[in-house]
Amino acid sequence: LPAFSAGSHIDVHLPGGLVRQYSLCNDPAESRHYRIAVLRDAASRGGSVAMHDQVREGDTLTISEPRNHFPLEHAPHTLLLAGGIGITPLLCMAQRLRATGASFELHYATRSLARTAFRDEIAAFGDRVKLHLDDGDAAQKLDLPAVLAAQPEGTRLYVCGPTGFIDFVLSTAKARGWPADHLHLEYFGAAPQDTTGDQAFEVRLASSGQSYTVPADKTVVQALQEHGIEIMVSCEQGVCGTCLTRVLEGECDHRDLYLTDEEKAANDQFTPCCSRAKSKVLVLDI
Repeated sequence: LPAFSAGSHIDVHLPGGLVRQYSLCNDPAESRHYRIAVLRDAASRGGSVAMHDQVREGDTLTISEPRNHFPLEHAPHTLLLAGGIGITPLLCMAQRLRATGASFELHYATRSLARTAFRDEIAAFGDRVKLHLDDGDAAQKLDLPAVLAAQPEGTRLYVCGPTGFIDFVLSTAKARGWPADHLHLEYFGAAPQDTTGDQAFEVRLASSGQSYTVPADKTVVQALQEHGIEIMVSCEQGVCGTCLTRVLEGECDHRDLYLTDEEKAANDQFTPCCSRAKSKVLVLDI
């Protein structure tokens, strides 16, 4: 199979036309298979339910080649922080770091030992791994300020998990002076947006000059799709960057978790699956 690096994901095409992204969690040295892990989510938008209920052993699924928006970078020490199923890309990173003899530690916050994915594999990392169980005693709970304070200079931090967990880690690290370029993250999904104040706006395509109305209750992707204009999408939450589109004129209302603050401030690209316009018109490079 095509080679991949730690932190990579693949797009998986599921029954019903859904496309979802899943991190590869096997050792990058293993080239004969890709492994993903999918937690059945009670609040699923369809992806995890389709994977659990409609996909069977022996089925053939279409996938993409691996892509990596969450790559490991060289550092004197690496701190991996996983929340729940956010362990998947970090497990792959830990395997890579161990294989190269790099210095690292992994902190894994999970609900209980019974719900801890890959616990046998993780145990092989020895004292470089600390489990933090929600149902465990207070002494083993994740004391993030203490963990951050114990890191040597130059440490890079990688975090993946629920939005609340990631935001907690980032805000705590930034409050303690960690440089932004040493904080690396990957969201699995976006928090629900408050759309009560959304207004209609226009998008104009630079190639044709045609303008289309985006109603308050539809996304740019949905509005253009009704006119036969397709934009490739995957997560539909502004997490993956698949639909990233250049903006030539107008002011964006960024609602994604993909672009950095600096990229958003540049106002020259946006994610039409979820982001909108602050101006009356957006001119898109389509």
